[in-house]
Amino acid sequence: MQESVSVMKNDYPVGIVRVIIVATCIIASLLQMIDSTVVNVSLRYIAGSVGASTTDVAWIITAYAISNVIIIPLSGMLSELFGSKRYFTFSILLFTFASFMCGNSTELWELVLWRFVQGLGGGALMTQSQVILAASYPPEKLGLASMIYGLGIAVGPALGPTLGGFITDNYSWHWIFFINVPLGLLAAFTSWLKVPNVKNPDLKSNIDWWGILFLAIGIGSLQYVLEDGNSKNWFDSKMIIMFSIIAAVGIITFIIVEMNASVPAVKIKLMKKNRNLALGVFFNFLIGALMYIAVYTFPLMAQINLGWTATLSGLSLMPGAIMSTIGLVFCQKMMDKGVNPRTLMISGFLCTFIFGAWMTFQSADSSFGGLFVPLLFRGLGMGLFMLPATMMAIEGLTGADLGQGAGFSNMAKQLGGAVGLALIGTHISDMQATCQSLLSSNITQYTGNSVGAFTRMFHLFQGMGLNADSAQMLCYKEFGYEVFKQSSLLSYLSSFRVLAVVSLIFLPFMLLLKKKKI
Repeated sequence: MQESVSVMKNDYPVGIVRVIIVATCIIASLLQMIDSTVVNVSLRYIAGSVGASTTDVAWIITAYAISNVIIIPLSGMLSELFGSKRYFTFSILLFTFASFMCGNSTELWELVLWRFVQGLGGGALMTQSQVILAASYPPEKLGLASMIYGLGIAVGPALGPTLGGFITDNYSWHWIFFINVPLGLLAAFTSWLKVPNVKNPDLKSNIDWWGILFLAIGIGSLQYVLEDGNSKNWFDSKMIIMFSIIAAVGIITFIIVEMNASVPAVKIKLMKKNRNLALGVFFNFLIGALMYIAVYTFPLMAQINLGWTATLSGLSLMPGAIMSTIGLVFCQKMMDKGVNPRTLMISGFLCTFIFGAWMTFQSADSSFGGLFVPLLFRGLGMGLFMLPATMMAIEGLTGADLGQGAGFSNMAKQLGGAVGLALIGTHISDMQATCQSLLSSNITQYTGNSVGAFTRMFHLFQGMGLNADSAQMLCYKEFGYEVFKQSSLLSYLSSFRVLAVVSLIFLPFMLLLKKKKI
């Protein structure tokens, strides 16, 4: 193992060098997390621009997610193979170049291709940022390094829809990609300038090609199933069944290969040896699910039922992101003072429960001010249980194992988000269909309220100069739209109820944590 002089002597960077490294890692983390969600609010604009259906254009998100989740667990091995500085800098440049090409795309296939490439570059940014930050601080300051890393996770998912909505509403969707270019070039320059290089030259002759292949097949197929399963009605689709089988075979074969490989691409045995790493992976999976459920559901409710613009719905998430930052800082201070991490994680889950329970009492008349406080609880909850989970996955790990642990935790977070979105998307669809059926069954010619409302609306349209047939048709459309809005609102409120229940269900798992230091 050849390492730079600074790493061999455990000489941690200080002063302006550390500041530059920290700033580089924060920028890289934010770029990755923002681009995971920035496209979501712009899909219908992109669809119109490239001449694609809303179903086909969803591949812009799917392609990024698939390549992202494949590369994340491999980033530790790739960093050893090429050197941490070279791999990190190359990943930033690849992400930046792909962003530029996404912004210049004029056809759907071009955009999907470059989003896939963008995901290959972006997958390394979170993991390598975490590893570089952890290596830049002595072990006793790991909490501070993890807190800085957590800023990208906390702010990115909220900042993505805000930026995407603002840029799309005021400029062009192309700029949601172009905005990455100057930041990416800056991060690449500072990375090459100051990030230390750690490399394992012996790895070139021991690359685990079979492990890499089955990981790509298994995890990539699983991500596709999770991303597109709900839109294709899950196992009613032959495509979903086929990719589910491929995912199962690929993942099982990958595990067998890695357990028996002399130099595995992904050290699965590390989780067997390290209880805290296994717990960290589990809780990061859960964090990913809870985080993306809220980020997915709330903007939909705000835009469909409350009539907010994409910009306003994105901005409404920002106070929670700020509260997450405050929660991270508070959590780090408390852990430095010896407060049990289990206490902080329980507090985080309780805050998330309060958010979910509070949101179930909202209505179509809810205002920005009325939603401000529950969104603060969501952000605080994320800040409180994110730091202990992040530290669990990497504490005590050094060298190559540090990169492996970071890769495990980030893959778990990514897959957790995909599972959470898949399950909550299915729940929303099912609840909306159920509520729509129940509401429609109460609108009949024998129901006084519906007959009265229909009559008033009919006379209103006739007073506007419409004939009887046109007025009646418009009445039916208005009733149908109101039923849709009410049923969608009820389904979103139900999803927040699920979020609250899940937060409570997993509270007992806190007992698995050690009573003392993580």
